[in-house]
Amino acid sequence: MLLAAQASAPTPPAQTTPPVVVGAPERPTTTPGEPDRTEEDVQRSSASADVVVTARRRTEQAQNVPIAISVVGVKELDNTGSFNVARLQQLQPTLQFYSTNPRNSSVNIRGLGAPLGLTNDGIEQGVGVYIDQVYLSRVAAATLDFLDVQQIETLRGPQGTLYGKNTVAGAISITSKPPSFDFEGRAEVTVGNLEFKQAKASISGPLTDQIAIRLGLSSTSRRGTVFNVASGNYVNEQDNIGLRSAILWKPTADLSLTLSGDYSRQNPECCAQTFVRVGATQRPLNRQFDALAAAQNYEPPSRNAFDRLTDLDADLNAKNELGGLSLRGEYALGDGTLTSVTAWRFWKWLPANDRDFTGLPITTLSQNPTRQDQYTQEFRYAGEGRGFDYVLGLFGFYQDIHTTGTQRQGSAASRWLINPSSALANDPSVLDGLTASNDIRLKNFSGAAFAKVNWNVTDTITLSPGARLNYDDKVGSYVSIVRDAAGNLVPATGGTARQAAQRDAIQPQAFRDEAFREWNATYDLTASYKPSRDVLLYGTYAHTFKSGGLNLNGVPVVNGVVQTQLAQIDPEKVDHFEIGLKSQFWDRRVTLNLTGFWTQIRDYQAVVNNQSTSTLRGYLANAGKVRVRGVEADFSIRPSDRVTLYANGAFNDARYLDFPNAPCPPELSGGGTPTAANPSIGAPGQPGTNSPIVCDISGQWLPGISKFAFSYGGEYNLPATVLGNPGEAYVGVDANSRTKFSSNASRSIYTDIDGYTLANVRAGFRTDSGVNVFGWVRNAFDTRYYEVLATTPGNTGLIAGNVGDPRTYGVTLGASF
Repeated sequence: MLLAAQASAPTPPAQTTPPVVVGAPERPTTTPGEPDRTEEDVQRSSASADVVVTARRRTEQAQNVPIAISVVGVKELDNTGSFNVARLQQLQPTLQFYSTNPRNSSVNIRGLGAPLGLTNDGIEQGVGVYIDQVYLSRVAAATLDFLDVQQIETLRGPQGTLYGKNTVAGAISITSKPPSFDFEGRAEVTVGNLEFKQAKASISGPLTDQIAIRLGLSSTSRRGTVFNVASGNYVNEQDNIGLRSAILWKPTADLSLTLSGDYSRQNPECCAQTFVRVGATQRPLNRQFDALAAAQNYEPPSRNAFDRLTDLDADLNAKNELGGLSLRGEYALGDGTLTSVTAWRFWKWLPANDRDFTGLPITTLSQNPTRQDQYTQEFRYAGEGRGFDYVLGLFGFYQDIHTTGTQRQGSAASRWLINPSSALANDPSVLDGLTASNDIRLKNFSGAAFAKVNWNVTDTITLSPGARLNYDDKVGSYVSIVRDAAGNLVPATGGTARQAAQRDAIQPQAFRDEAFREWNATYDLTASYKPSRDVLLYGTYAHTFKSGGLNLNGVPVVNGVVQTQLAQIDPEKVDHFEIGLKSQFWDRRVTLNLTGFWTQIRDYQAVVNNQSTSTLRGYLANAGKVRVRGVEADFSIRPSDRVTLYANGAFNDARYLDFPNAPCPPELSGGGTPTAANPSIGAPGQPGTNSPIVCDISGQWLPGISKFAFSYGGEYNLPATVLGNPGEAYVGVDANSRTKFSSNASRSIYTDIDGYTLANVRAGFRTDSGVNVFGWVRNAFDTRYYEVLATTPGNTGLIAGNVGDPRTYGVTLGASF
């Protein structure tokens, strides 16, 4: 949907379904000076050679477009079980997805997008997620199962001068199968261990000579992978349903209108993080996890996370509803195509969590139900002139978010949260029933005009400048009202010692109608050189931005005064350089693409601590400079019709260049505040010593990014006949490996995650008539790995984590006609 393509886990050409561009004018599929390809050429070539994209508003082969993007088709998605974004990252080394629940999810490309573990309604995501050209404003709204998908393109690098929302890291573009005027259908059923059941079906055909319809549905369920000894239930389960419909009206050869609607619902008992370890902090020893737990005769059900046990005593829920309507019109006008995309989408989030991560009644209720509505309108005109083509566009976006959160403390909170030296720590009534009621609102408007030109200077040289003018207007409020068990207001300052202890546990604050408004300009330039049919060289420079925003998770409060000057966050300023080579040889049976990139960001948006506020509370702000640089390689080979192999790899050096006011890691947290009389800072993890207010993490890794990451695999097939049905038997392997990465915003000795390898295997039989039966094993070697590690509130030293899925296996039966 967006720019260019490189195939991941390629499939044979006979199975590759190129994207359909309804209503688009015919465009040549060869570049200047390239001879027409014969049918024999096509049969000999690798699948990646024939991946078709419409990035520049014409149909062309991916290898001829000078930007890097990975394309995964429906066959690859089915073969590898990649039915959502989380699974998709196993095929694409530069894509990272992290989630502790749908709301607390982040998608990064090359390490950029949204800071790991940071969820804030007031900031933009750096990776755009699109479904059928409709932008989704929150990653949480993109955690749905893929439904009736034709292909998924993951674009790497800044975007914004072709269409849609400006994004600094890249985009994930999901293209659904369009309605067809030929009657067709597809159904697939999968069963596996852990009570896994999945069913997908779609059907399409004509209603009249001018109207076609498509209907699709999916359902996924699986038993949880973690057992809660407190409730007797398996948690972290899957319980998803999805529906989609689309109607195409094509009254003339030049005009088409497509009305689409979809609804998805996830309603699992989720999401639990398990005990991983205790890491010593600088808090007094009697206020660290082991001492606090012993004082209340508490012991976790297991200290081995891979026993997959928890004892969370609060309700768990992760109900996630999302859907919407869109109307896309395409009209062949003059020497180009006019496109209009109008859409409304909603997201409804109904969670319940246990935020103390233990079986003690410390925090008995923690939830932030959210309702979001977004409206988008996009107009584009893609045209051609003599020796050039271009895209002109307008984009409008409006978002309305309302979050109503609640946090309630329980009977164990006083002994856990109040200093044991205080008599109040032995009085459960001080914090029992203490409740914060939060009201968070955001109204967000963004408008843009953009343009992109591809000028063929010669038959081999093309210059592609682009520009964008963007305006953002955000207005938000954050109100947190705190009451004790009797319903009495806890004041923001002053009051009794009891109220001071309550305020230390939950800080009341409020600011209303804070606004961020700003214009920004973006520009980029790509130069490409095609010396031969099968070689393309290109270079890109982009100067872009990530919109500023509002701090809607609260800001520091000093002596009862809310620091509203910290409510606004400046935009990120991004300079991006990229060079690339796309090549094919051995009669196009081999594809090798290389990309080098260097991205530098000023005013990086992250959680900071600010010494001027005299508080240890972190808040969202701008944090100096970040640099990401690296090299990517994509290789595929098809030596015969029987064998397909691929290997994709990435080296990524992602670091904070300048971040002197970062939150400290747990081993440098929780201690006393340095004073003139006692300015010394204790050693990391030394109990009862002073902690720095801020830490300088300049030069450290960005979280969530491995220095090396790879995906690789292949498939071998043989002609076969089963029960009189001709087809082919096949066996396939897909694996991915990554090296160590940090799982904390400020790198900690307790939260590095060791590298690991996951391998998936499959074997089956598919017929020429569209039947496919195969068995599969995912995480075949039952690798034990963590997806995320997290420090828990209070500097007690408790480290919790999400353990990755164990080995799973099953059988899939699919049929199409």
